[in-house]
Amino acid sequence: MAQHKAGEIEGFTQRNKINRLVHIEVFQYVNAAIRREKEIKGWDRAKRVALIESDNPMWDDLAADWGKPVRLLRPVVAGEKADPSPARSAGS
Repeated sequence: MAQHKAGEIEGFTQRNKINRLVHIEVFQYVNAAIRREKEIKGWDRAKRVALIESDNPMWDDLAADWGKPVRLLRPVVAGEKADPSPARSAGS
């Protein structure tokens, strides 16, 4: 993602100055991800925009903080293993 943001990767994203990640879906298997990408690419622009805006109405860059140092929520006590997962509320 950092290379795309810096315009270092030649191709569509560099030519069109695309540097924000506005939609993401997670798949266990790469074949399922490729199938989904092809499905979305076959849609018209209005349908793709609706998909983005259903989860990200402000078109925020979902990768804005990728690669930045992580701030711990509490100090790690010597000998204690840090928990890399974010804290979750009882309702999630």
